[in-house]
Amino acid sequence: MTHIGILGAGRVGTNLAHALSAAGHHLTLGHRTQSDATAGPTDGPRIRHADHRTAAHTADIVINATPGDSSLERLSALRDELAGKILIDVSNATQDDADGLPGALRYPGGSLAEQLQAALPDTHVVKTLNTMLFTVMTAPGALNTPPTAYLSGDDEAAKRTVTGLLGELGWRPEWIEDLGDITTARATEAMILVVPHVLRRNGLAPFAVSLAR
Repeated sequence: MTHIGILGAGRVGTNLAHALSAAGHHLTLGHRTQSDATAGPTDGPRIRHADHRTAAHTADIVINATPGDSSLERLSALRDELAGKILIDVSNATQDDADGLPGALRYPGGSLAEQLQAALPDTHVVKTLNTMLFTVMTAPGALNTPPTAYLSGDDEAAKRTVTGLLGELGWRPEWIEDLGDITTARATEAMILVVPHVLRRNGLAPFAVSLAR
């Protein structure tokens, strides 16, 4: 059993919190402010609500599910709280188009994950689960075609830990693709550029950008 903090209490963070809680972990769902956390719903004994700083400080592993265009600023302010911990980054940093869907990349030629790793040198950043609709993160077996969860990160032990958590969410070993160090996250983050076109044509039907072999 691990204490996991999730920064971001929207659809992505809440979905992950419920699934990881069901797997037996204790979760702290981090809101932007303590007042937002106090107003949060009651989700059972294994999920509590707190502000971002408390969620990061009290957790063994932290998941970044904040909006990617502001993640770097928010998490840089938590450098001390995140030191020595694994940070799982599932966000994509984009500028929104007029319809609110993802548009241009916020860090062209780079990635949010690389920016986070540079800003948080004492934290082990692992990028994953950012190439799919949020529902697939916790129910990969629901798709007709096996999906792919890509991994990017500099620390091999951290990636092994994250692989174990993915397994608890239903990801089979053959569906997990370790791409290498944190610089490889720029490839998977660029995959977000196909997503708005898929959503405009198909709505929120579950999908993943995956390898076919």
